[in-house]
Amino acid sequence: MTKLQRIFAGAALVGFIAIGVEVLNIHAERTSTAISATSNASYDADDLVFLKRERPSTLADLTPLNGSTLWVSAAGQMEYYPYTANHIDFSKASGTLLGAQPLMIQQAFEEVAPKQLQARIPGGDKQVFLSFTMPKSSDPTQQYAVPVGYKKGSDYTFYTDDMFFYSDPHQLYSHWGKETWQAVDSHKVVLGMNERQAQLALGQVFRTTSQQYGDRVIVFANLGKPMSLTFEKNHVTSIRNDQTF
Repeated sequence: MTKLQRIFAGAALVGFIAIGVEVLNIHAERTSTAISATSNASYDADDLVFLKRERPSTLADLTPLNGSTLWVSAAGQMEYYPYTANHIDFSKASGTLLGAQPLMIQQAFEEVAPKQLQARIPGGDKQVFLSFTMPKSSDPTQQYAVPVGYKKGSDYTFYTDDMFFYSDPHQLYSHWGKETWQAVDSHKVVLGMNERQAQLALGQVFRTTSQQYGDRVIVFANLGKPMSLTFEKNHVTSIRNDQTF
């Protein structure tokens, strides 16, 4: 594991929660340049998108997810593991969940995670996992598991509302247009994107120059290949690789 990867893996839980919430709740303008143009009402369209929240409090509350499709909103933040014969192989992560990626949920279950496992979700007495398949992968029957919460004593804490869209974001944000969605689904950023679009494309935020939404520089972790984006009036105006940390 490289030094940069260790920095990302050791990121605080609070950072994950903040990032997850920002993916779901940040306000954005619709660009009129470099991306297929729509009317200026796109800003309002983003704000008016209804994002469902389930607020589970027990393991049974996750049962309705069985057989459903979820889409990743906390992009580039959660590693997932092979899951075979009701067993998670923690020896090596299969990958990291990417923005807008669809997952077909199989079931929710509890398991004691290895103490040495570096995860954004606390171990608690047990971690709560969702098993899933990836319908767009080369093997859509292969099962995986990702932690989505933990149990401490008799109490549960879940992060599913911050990690996933319960409806297809391509439909929720259909007003973004074909070109924007092609970039997001390719996990790339293009000039003119807004912050919400860029974060769904590139994932975890490593640092920002200010709290002035839409007018700042943001460095995205981008799975160990950091990129620095300059936003002006909530449009990407500059894109560059960033190896300064």
